[in-house]
Amino acid sequence: MNFADMLGYADIAQLSRIANEYECDCNGNSKHELIQSILSKVNSREVFEARVGGMGMDDLRFMNSLLFDKREQFSLEELIARVQSSKFQDDPPKQENAAKDRLKAKGEKGTRSRKGKSAPVPEAGPREIIARFKQQGWLFNGIAGPDRYLFQVPRDLKSRFRESLKSRFSEKLVFVGEPPIYRDEQELLAADVKALLSYARHHEIQLTRDGYMHRRSLLQVMESFGVREEPPLKAAWRFGYGRRFRDYPERFSLIYDFCFYNKWLEETETELLLTPLGEEALLGRRPAGTEQLYKFWLRLYKGPISNLASIVHWVDELADRWVSADSLREVLIPFIKPYYYDTAETVMDSRVLMMMMHLGLLRIGENEEQGTVLRMTRLGKAVIAGIKIEHSDVLKVESAGKLGT
Repeated sequence: MNFADMLGYADIAQLSRIANEYECDCNGNSKHELIQSILSKVNSREVFEARVGGMGMDDLRFMNSLLFDKREQFSLEELIARVQSSKFQDDPPKQENAAKDRLKAKGEKGTRSRKGKSAPVPEAGPREIIARFKQQGWLFNGIAGPDRYLFQVPRDLKSRFRESLKSRFSEKLVFVGEPPIYRDEQELLAADVKALLSYARHHEIQLTRDGYMHRRSLLQVMESFGVREEPPLKAAWRFGYGRRFRDYPERFSLIYDFCFYNKWLEETETELLLTPLGEEALLGRRPAGTEQLYKFWLRLYKGPISNLASIVHWVDELADRWVSADSLREVLIPFIKPYYYDTAETVMDSRVLMMMMHLGLLRIGENEEQGTVLRMTRLGKAVIAGIKIEHSDVLKVESAGKLGT
């Protein structure tokens, strides 16, 4: 439902809270006047942009997690989890300052210690943040029955919020002409899935005691790939992005896990074998398409990158023409949480943009003045527009080495 529809179902108490939030001047006992006054305020571009511009990073990340979700209802538990995942380690000081600024704006004085210094303002918990979004009209409870425990974001406000953020982001982007040389790997990943299955069919692949391919076999199979990679260094800390991510290069790891998850490959104590299902996939015209690989990548990487889907959608929205990677990184890095030894920049460059290129969704080139530039492919825009991934649809990598849902 849209904002006006949700206001119509809200009771006087909730309407009064929203009206007070927007400082509406109207008869608080008239539901009709409350609704009209609220709509007048919220539909004002100036008021709306001021609200978005005044949001802290935590609030922006929380709302961003809902913007590209096609579902219309969310449980309280899920919203709490999203609020918690929107808080980064370096944010508490900023949140404290923001809280102090709010107190100051209201003409209130913060509590002071005996030494005369301002005492820290308690950080709002997830439930308080959700309550604040309800008071602003960004979230509404269901009407009756089981739905009354679920929350919705008005469709039209979600669209306006997305357009507002896109406009703000676009102001910081640097667009360029087509570079003389660029990398485009459309359909190569699917072809290399078939190459791995073919290699497993025609060769005996011995596994180490830890269950991964010997270096010689790994190099041989990658010689038949359309994209070559270097094996990872043994001393490197590698985990979180797949079942065999620690043992294989990023792109090969995705291909291997994809085949294993689909039961096309089977690991025994000593060998890697092609299964009957893998035989069928290999003999078929296309064992895997970009859509299936993209969906698998989202599910696999959403563990370490909880808001991966929204980041991918923003790249799709903002890189519809050639844009500098530095400027795109500047607007999206604040929404990316570091993952152990991976900085936000590493997550953005290696785990998101590079993998989008491997999937055929993105072209990456070089510009003399702006350095690295990128642009979505037509295939990429079509795939992202048509794929729906649930927020909880994540592949979990177990310590025992099994890949489960």
